[in-house]
Amino acid sequence: MVSAPDAADAVARARRLPKLRIGLHLTLVDGAPTLPPGQIPDLVDESGRFRANMATAGFRFFFLPRVRRQLAAEIRAQFEAFHATGLALDHANAHKHMHIHPTVARLMVEIGRDYGLKAVRVPAEPAGVLRAAGENVAPLVYAPWVALMRRRFRRAGLAVNDCLLGLRWTGAMTEDRVLRLMAVLPEGVSELYGHPAVAQSPALARLMPHYRPADELAALVSPAVRQAVARAGANLASYADITPLS
Repeated sequence: MVSAPDAADAVARARRLPKLRIGLHLTLVDGAPTLPPGQIPDLVDESGRFRANMATAGFRFFFLPRVRRQLAAEIRAQFEAFHATGLALDHANAHKHMHIHPTVARLMVEIGRDYGLKAVRVPAEPAGVLRAAGENVAPLVYAPWVALMRRRFRRAGLAVNDCLLGLRWTGAMTEDRVLRLMAVLPEGVSELYGHPAVAQSPALARLMPHYRPADELAALVSPAVRQAVARAGANLASYADITPLS
């Protein structure tokens, strides 16, 4: 999130870890913009932040040309800000998976191409995998839009993941849950989705009061999880390791 308060610190840490692959997390709702609010008045509220209501924002993105122009300018500014860090762009996605929206997806492809975008996260978590892991779930209601997004990205020659494991348990990807998913890992490219941190800071507690970041970090570095990955015959990789489709 290039306009987040601690973005500079995150960039500094990433530079000290050259093997760490970094993606751009486009923020278009419920966050701070990169452009001055005066340049994107239709995207922000009176406080200068993006509006939090995703449905209203999505409607405006789709139907109002002036809003689309401002949206394109902001997306370009975020790609430009990432480019200015000097970090290699591993992939892109969007805060709250807003790139499911067809207008955002189209602009991500068109603008991202200018900045070397080669891979995008697709937020698809198959219900069958979750049921095999012991979770009784119904298919995602937005599955048709996810399928449309996947086709759009593949037509553009971008690499995508086959599934995203952790959506159902957002904020609570504990060791037990990760182990259950590893036992039923599907074929293809799966991204493990989480929000790990060393502690639940006051700021994180306000934004995500029910998240368990320390437990997610423990799962991420768990020897038991590492052993389960090996048993599954899985290769740990980043998006840069996936060959884009032609």
